[in-house]
Amino acid sequence: MSISSPDPASASLTPAIAAGLLSAFVGFASSFAVILQGLIAVGASQAQAASGLMALSIAMGLCAIILSLKTRMPISIAWSTPGGALLAASAGQEIAGGFAGAVGAFLICGALLTLAGLWKPLGRAVAAIPPALANAMLAGILLGLCLAPVKAVAALPVAGLSIVIVWALVAKFKRLYAMPAAVLVTLGFIIAGGEISAASLGSLWPQPVLVMPAFSASALLGIALPLFIVTMASQNIPGIAVLQANDYRPDPAPLFRATGIFSLLGAPFGGHAVNLAAITAAICAGPEAHPDRDKRWIAAVVAGIGYIIFGLLATAATAVFSAAPPVLIQAVAGLALLGAFANALVMALSEAQSREAAAITFIVAASGLTLFGIGGAFWGLIAGGAILALTRWKRGT
Repeated sequence: MSISSPDPASASLTPAIAAGLLSAFVGFASSFAVILQGLIAVGASQAQAASGLMALSIAMGLCAIILSLKTRMPISIAWSTPGGALLAASAGQEIAGGFAGAVGAFLICGALLTLAGLWKPLGRAVAAIPPALANAMLAGILLGLCLAPVKAVAALPVAGLSIVIVWALVAKFKRLYAMPAAVLVTLGFIIAGGEISAASLGSLWPQPVLVMPAFSASALLGIALPLFIVTMASQNIPGIAVLQANDYRPDPAPLFRATGIFSLLGAPFGGHAVNLAAITAAICAGPEAHPDRDKRWIAAVVAGIGYIIFGLLATAATAVFSAAPPVLIQAVAGLALLGAFANALVMALSEAQSREAAAITFIVAASGLTLFGIGGAFWGLIAGGAILALTRWKRGT
């Protein structure tokens, strides 16, 4: 009697479960410091920041589960890490209404994301923004945070150097684990500092905080529109590309629409935006998740469950990291964004014809400029767009 080789379709689900758990852990641990830093920068209290982190985690978990079950594809969802960096770059910028004004901007962004899935011309309009300018704006937003590790080394040499060295060593062998390792080292220094107490942790049970939104033109132009653009250009569109690279062909419109709806649901509780994942999507959509591509959706469902669990721990996570010196949290956030910054800068300056316009977009976005209550990200895109239009007009193209 011959023994046949196992059918890939009947292979164990263990790889899919493991890939989903890894995706959730990496997705949360690698960038939650960016989200906390961003929410606090636009006026959130510790309780409101914890609520926002919880709302985002649960929203992206539920969205991933629903979309993956419906499509039977590994649809991975993440929070908008570039969006969190945009918020962090807004530190010091006057926002009408404080955090309530920021929540109003989050709602507008969610509405725009939903509209992009309902009205195709809007999605095409975002895709029509010259990639060089979109990447230059993103690089300008990220620059300030990417300088934070250097500042941390200057301010707290032992802790700062330890975090950077561990991150670099782990990245040399397995880049996927570099940020979780840096987070664990940071956690060790926080605990060693003795700043955490039972009182500071408070209740470990999640405490959602409902924020009544306020709306203003400055928040619309300074937060909502740049947040929508970076979320679409740096997350949703690359997320579709990752799925296509793994031979999945979903209709983008329903996916954009779903992320917009869940962004709207999370916004009143402090969540800025959820979107299609790009980096963690590769974990769930690749062959390592399961030899049978028709079973990889299970990995995305498991990742969604993992995000919900992490969301329920958001209050404790926020309390622990709020006990740390702000420069250390900024350093961890900066390390998490180095790859995105480098990629955005390379893409921004890769074409000679748009290089000058991209450079101007980058400089203005990174400058911290605020005019009429509107931050540098918006003005960078306007300035770069004007230079690019002038360049093309002079060339007659």
